[in-house]
Amino acid sequence: MKIIKKHIVKKEIKTLVRATEYIHENFDYFKTKSAVKKALKKHHILINGEICLTGTHIKRGQLIEILEENTANFKIFKLKIPVIFEDEFIAVINKPPGISVSGNYFKTVQNALPFNLKKSAQKDAFPVPLPAHRLDNQTSGLLIIAKTRTARIHLGKQFEEKNIQKKYNAVVIGTPEKNGIISFPVNGKNALTRYELVKTEKSLRNGYLSLINLYPLTGRTHQLRIHCEQSGFPILGDKLYNGGLPVFKGKGLFLSATEIAFNHPVTEKSLKFLIPYPQKFDTVIKREKERYFRSKF
Repeated sequence: MKIIKKHIVKKEIKTLVRATEYIHENFDYFKTKSAVKKALKKHHILINGEICLTGTHIKRGQLIEILEENTANFKIFKLKIPVIFEDEFIAVINKPPGISVSGNYFKTVQNALPFNLKKSAQKDAFPVPLPAHRLDNQTSGLLIIAKTRTARIHLGKQFEEKNIQKKYNAVVIGTPEKNGIISFPVNGKNALTRYELVKTEKSLRNGYLSLINLYPLTGRTHQLRIHCEQSGFPILGDKLYNGGLPVFKGKGLFLSATEIAFNHPVTEKSLKFLIPYPQKFDTVIKREKERYFRSKF
């Protein structure tokens, strides 16, 4: 495998520091600790020419090397995905619902990216483009893709510094107040979501269904789904965070990432992308409204 990064530990390490911690702090190549752990499991990190393990401790004078991922046996998932924007450095796609962004299985968005995107000619291009963030399996909508290492690093910094703005649309069960801020902690961490009520209609099955805008001000796992449930208006179709209400089956989760704004990681130009929320959002609200009024006559 090709060595793509080298680093010599020059300063004295006074306490026991595990490889995961040190590499995450000293290599911009890895955006998260989980990315470091994944590389360790794949044996893509060497220390003094030997495979680095999760429990390896870092010492002064060690040579740390990062190996390029071998894509010779990479299998492309031939799933057509709408491409909203693409250049040499990044892409923005419209992720379909029911497909995971990545994971240890074949049918993922990441495995479908080479089928949908042009290969970058930049020197630091990834062999296979990488998602710069995540959307839940059942969530559809806008997803930023990094085609080069430089782009991924700069996008990662924008996410860390909360300089990337996102808007979601959701159909929820109940009647939220017109506007509000949700501030319940998620997994013990501070979490903030702003929401706006778009419309509310009667529903024979659920009492009321509402279309809302959601603006995550922090980026916790499942934040929007948890916040909506804790606020008393769970997202329609959510099998995990449903507030104990009967699950609306067969139509998936009614949550979609419909707007994203950020600075281009190379040109620094301000970019903003918008897509309409899925048609099924209006369809289910209209159908439930009609069923309610038919039941009264």
